[in-house]
Amino acid sequence: MYPGYQKVTLPEMKEKFEKAWHVTGLSDTIGLTVTEMLQSALQGNLRGLYVMGENPMLSDPDVNHVRRCLEKLDFLVVQDIFLTETAQLADVVLPGTSYAEKDGTFTATDRRVQRVRKAIEPLGASKPDWEIIGMLAQNMDCTDFSYDSVEQIFHEMAEVTPQYSGIRYSKLEETSQQWPCPDPDSLGTQILHVGTFAKGKGSFLPIAFKEAAELPDTRYPYTLTTGRIMFQFHTGTMSRRSPNLNNEVKEAFVEINPKDADGIGIRNEEYIKIISRRGEIKVRAKVTERVGKGIVFIPFHFAESAANVLTNPALDPVAKIPEFKVCAVAIEAL
Repeated sequence: MYPGYQKVTLPEMKEKFEKAWHVTGLSDTIGLTVTEMLQSALQGNLRGLYVMGENPMLSDPDVNHVRRCLEKLDFLVVQDIFLTETAQLADVVLPGTSYAEKDGTFTATDRRVQRVRKAIEPLGASKPDWEIIGMLAQNMDCTDFSYDSVEQIFHEMAEVTPQYSGIRYSKLEETSQQWPCPDPDSLGTQILHVGTFAKGKGSFLPIAFKEAAELPDTRYPYTLTTGRIMFQFHTGTMSRRSPNLNNEVKEAFVEINPKDADGIGIRNEEYIKIISRRGEIKVRAKVTERVGKGIVFIPFHFAESAANVLTNPALDPVAKIPEFKVCAVAIEAL
């Protein structure tokens, strides 16, 4: 997709963006998802990767496989604000800035576009992401990346993205606007679907039930599911640097039902080993009835006991999302 869900396969979209960006020959081929990129790297078809603000060495399934894929690349660039687990594998690390060191906008899940203002100057040699990309582009003789400000970039975004066409950067100084916003004099669309669907009609399709790619068996008799907890965010790159959040939950744990714990000989707060077909981790047990018998839960925020060492990279055939929520594991007392 181009910005605003505009399909790269449509000739009119290709023509529109070629005109806006002063280029010719934009590809109309749909690209790869993240998981497909990694597999393509392992096969030698994708040779270079530029990762911004993402940490697949902790967030993607089967971390050992992810490492093999990234190490197969000829060249890996990571642009981030901390030296993440992925950045540690990079050939080049480009230092971006945090939200407090840059100007711009954030668009929230409720489609609300709000200004963010620089509170401090960028630390060290770090720069806002748009400046880094612009400098790289200009060094590759791409003169159209000579932006002077985030306001200039926002104006371009509003010109090529229908949902943002009525949003004005200057107006965001005083208030917020919600896309879609075709009229500069309005605050946008507070409720997206009123009376009818704003974008096409909602569809309900019956589908046949299909089991997960990997189910428990005699060797791996338990089902592992993973997820988040309230006090940490995603791969913990930022949240685990907060003393207050770490005081709440500072290390990984595995929730296990009391009946399973008794059967294996596991006591609450003991370290145990969780093993799948892809790897194993040591993690502290939390014996609780929050999970049912035969099921264990591990949050994926913690690199020292990375749940995604265990998870299955099998993909949904349509959405291409990995099966983070189901894989078979064995449990051993230590």
